[in-house]
Amino acid sequence: MSSQLRNQAIHRIRARQQFYVHLVFFMAMGTYLVFLWARSGSPVFWPAWALIGWGIGLVTHASHVFSWQRPISEERIQREIYRNT
Repeated sequence: MSSQLRNQAIHRIRARQQFYVHLVFFMAMGTYLVFLWARSGSPVFWPAWALIGWGIGLVTHASHVFSWQRPISEERIQREIYRNT
């Protein structure tokens, strides 16, 4: 096994670990914010703003870690070149 492949695998493992830490922290803080809201007696669910914003960041993080984006293939590159000529 080449050291480059090994380093890439280690990088992907660390990225997944960091995502799961992010997810757990999001869930813990979300629970805490909802608890604070419930204790405050406010009729407006104000934690939604923080949860929506942070949730967008969490989904973006997941998309990078789990590669939801399609890889750029040589075929896509050639199609793009052809489209612009």
